[in-house]
This record gives sequence, structure tokens and C-alpha cells, in this order.
Amino acid sequence: MKSPDTRFYVPELTTGTLSLSGEESAHAIRVCRARPGDVLNLTDGKGHFAKGIVEKADTRDCQLKIEKLETSDRTKPKLHLGLACLKDDANEEVALHVSEMEVASITLLRTEHSEEPKDSNLQKVVRRCELKALVSLKQSLKAWLTEIRGPIPFEEWLKAYDGDIILCDMDGEDSIGEVTKDTTLLVGPEGGFSHQEIEKIQAYSRGEVKLLKLGKTRLRARTAAIVGIGKMV
Repeated sequence: MKSPDTRFYVPELTTGTLSLSGEESAHAIRVCRARPGDVLNLTDGKGHFAKGIVEKADTRDCQLKIEKLETSDRTKPKLHLGLACLKDDANEEVALHVSEMEVASITLLRTEHSEEPKDSNLQKVVRRCELKALVSLKQSLKAWLTEIRGPIPFEEWLKAYDGDIILCDMDGEDSIGEVTKDTTLLVGPEGGFSHQEIEKIQAYSRGEVKLLKLGKTRLRARTAAIVGIGKMV
């Protein structure tokens, strides 16, 4: 094989014989040149790993034999990212980098100043972000796939959310302690959250609201999301 560290995604990982998806099969056979008898490293993105012995090397239906599953000693992350929808490919860029870290989910939020097309349901954007998260899962060798959620109006999300909130702010703390319960880092769009949205965050009462300082300079939204998560993990 080209790379013994390459991992393949199998969403329903069980013992016995199973098939890789068409995309994963093509990657295993064409790119990694897997052949019968080779061993592939597998993950389900739900905390489980396995080694699969190639029984059928087919680019459309690569079949593997799984003898046992292993469970990661890393529990599911409790850190989340709430990201105001950005324009162009910025959402995907954030998803790619943040999903390399132990982050449970990224929720795309429709805020007053968010930059997405208002007449779109953003399902293509969400799908592309999901693909980036999957690439990052396999590249980073982590145990848990970062879930992509939304888009959802900010106020609707805030009303349903239950956990702590961390808001990026120039006057915030330089660091925040270990995350022990569901905690969402909120990153606004270019220009930040509106005054009304800030007031709603400050009035939130189902958990703590903390302020995190990202440095001495003003950052673009996509940069703030990556730096902010980087400071938390």
C-alpha cells in the first residue's frame, strides 16, 4: 500500500465481512493499491477503529474481513463551534481545519450580519463542509467525526441550546480552563454579531457565558474560528 497510515471511513463498523463505499473502494484500490491480503485501517467516526483484511480488491466494491473492533480511550468531545455563515469557501475552510481537532460539531448560524445568500438553504455548502470534515477525520487519525449542523437562525439555536458559551472578545480572558460539559465557541460574521444578538448572548441563563481573547489584533471571522478552537483544545 502507498500509506499504511491511511484510514478508511466505514459509518457502520462491525465484525464480519463488509464493503467499503464506492468512493472509499476506489481510493483503496486505485490510490493506495490495496490487494487481497492487505490490511486497511478503518474508523467509523464514533470512537471505534478496526483493521480490515482485503478479500476482494474491487474499485467499486472492496470487501474486507473484520475480526475485532477497538474502542478509543478518547471520549466524545464536548467542545462545539457556532459559526456565523460566511461567504465564498470560508465555511469549508473553517470546517477543514477545525475538524482536524477534537470538536464535536460545527453549527452554521444565520445571523443578522452573516454573509450567505439569503434565498439559499445552503445544503450544497453543508454537504461540502461534511466532506471536508470527513477528510479531516481520516487525516488527523482522531476517533470522532465532527458533525456539521444547520444552517439555523441564531435566535432559534440560542433558544434550544443547553450548555456553556464562549464568545470571542478583545476584552476577554487569555485562556479558559478545560471543557467538562457541552460548550460552544461562538464566532460571528465579518463585523461581528449585532448589538441585539450580543444582548441575547449576555442574557443567556442555561449555562455560563465566558469571553475569550484571541490576541492583540482584529482577526477575520474564518481566522478567529480556527484560532479560537485552537486555544480551547
